[in-house]
Amino acid sequence: MFLAALLDAGLSRRDLAEDLAGLKLDHSLRVTNVKRGALSARYLEVRVPKRQGAKKASAQHPHDHGRTYLEITRILARAALDAAVRERALAIFEALGHAEAKVHGIPLERVHFHEVGAVDAIVDVTGAAIGLARLGIDRVTASPVALGEGSVETEHGRLPLPAPATFELLRGIPTVPAHVCWETVTPTGAAILRTVVDEFGSLPAMTVESIGHGAGNDRTGPMPNVLRAVIGSHSASVADRVVCLETNLDDFIPEHFDHLMERLLEAGALDVSLQHQQMKKNRPGFLVRALARPSDRLALARILFEDSTAIGVRATESERIVLAREAHRVATPYGRIQVKLVRDDAGRTTVSAEYDDCKRAARRAGVPLREVVRAAEQAGRAILG
Repeated sequence: MFLAALLDAGLSRRDLAEDLAGLKLDHSLRVTNVKRGALSARYLEVRVPKRQGAKKASAQHPHDHGRTYLEITRILARAALDAAVRERALAIFEALGHAEAKVHGIPLERVHFHEVGAVDAIVDVTGAAIGLARLGIDRVTASPVALGEGSVETEHGRLPLPAPATFELLRGIPTVPAHVCWETVTPTGAAILRTVVDEFGSLPAMTVESIGHGAGNDRTGPMPNVLRAVIGSHSASVADRVVCLETNLDDFIPEHFDHLMERLLEAGALDVSLQHQQMKKNRPGFLVRALARPSDRLALARILFEDSTAIGVRATESERIVLAREAHRVATPYGRIQVKLVRDDAGRTTVSAEYDDCKRAARRAGVPLREVVRAAEQAGRAILG
């Protein structure tokens, strides 16, 4: 459905087929226009030739030639794919593999994919990565994930919906009830969402350029089984949503703040700060503040509870306006340094060097920090031409 929606939104089928040929897996694509409820949508089928001597596949599992996680990684590692596409496809299967391993209580290397490991799912996952690259998508957002209810037949028997691996992959991701008795999100779909989506929330401010609808199997219920993809562009400044997590501490050991800040930033915090303040009973204390994407609020709150003396965390969601920025690694006489290019609405671009990279390079070379910063920012400006 994800790939069909991208095709409907403008992805070239010829480009997709040419890139998928790099997998060296025998398959063909069949794309048809279908109706799902009142909507017209694209329906994508991945057709795999039957192997000689293979057992006849069942109606529920038409592709029974599963593969292990390690086999899939080897297929992707040797495939003739763009490096970014390969990395994203491997990341999707890695997320899926870890979820399956946890659900079944086995090591990652022993995970065996049945439906997911078949050629059609390898094509689906790789095709999703190809589509995002071919369409030049640099940021992906999604609405909260709508979940169906009931049960589904799998290779492991009948399982409740959402499937256990799907639920594992949706940890920390906002969900809403779909109020339908069928599977709205498969483990593969959840792995794609977890890997490619930068933020879950409302549709961001954008100029809409194209819209695509990808169809799943026809289902009965109050809504069509369709995934909608909206592609658009934005100006240099764009609005998004952030959550501010705050807690007051009057019994926190100041030396531990370094560890707390590292854990929060590693878990996805956009910024962390500490402010001295005078608290009740005239005791000195601290205000700890972390800015984050709304979908990360629970994970960061857990860290505040674990690694500080907080017994409560305030969460306030608000809109912010940010300028477009890009990260690049540039070559300097002191090694490769990451720089950030920030563009404003007037077309001006500023370049700033990443502090930690510069500090390490200055120590290695035995030169002043300002010389490394100057060299890195000059190399960053050279990118602009």
